[in-house]
Amino acid sequence: MKKEITPLQKVRSLQLHLNKGSQHILLYGIAAASLIFGLKYLQWQFLMRDNAIDTYMGLSSLVFTLLGAWIAVQLMPAKRQTVKENKPPNAQTFNINEAALVPLELSAREDQILRLLVQGCSNAEIADELCLSLSTIKTHVSRLYAKLHVNSRFQAMALAKKLNILD
Repeated sequence: MKKEITPLQKVRSLQLHLNKGSQHILLYGIAAASLIFGLKYLQWQFLMRDNAIDTYMGLSSLVFTLLGAWIAVQLMPAKRQTVKENKPPNAQTFNINEAALVPLELSAREDQILRLLVQGCSNAEIADELCLSLSTIKTHVSRLYAKLHVNSRFQAMALAKKLNILD
């Protein structure tokens, strides 16, 4: 039967195997480790005793911030993507009489704008359709009015019907 070795006997046998130089190194290592442990313990005690309110307030604000962000994500509705149609919902389609447009000497862009005006599109809708700025569309519309000798889009539509531009 084997005898059990106690921890004290293990330490003594270790001490016998170590020479004097290594015993000092081991003692310094144990002393340094215990000092570091003690300082860290004191630092923790200082943090918890002297700054307990600050620590608790910081932790609680962090918890409530994360809770608020999670609730906001849960309550936020899903994003919906709206698709805009090129034509207004009640737009009528008209056939344009090309022969009637020749005497007016309209540019290709003014012809496009006249077609969209006749369909009832606003300046903003025309700008979106033709990928132009709103100010450019306003300039084209004013030149179109000047060529047709009208002052409004309703007059332009009436003149287009009168001249049989619209079929």
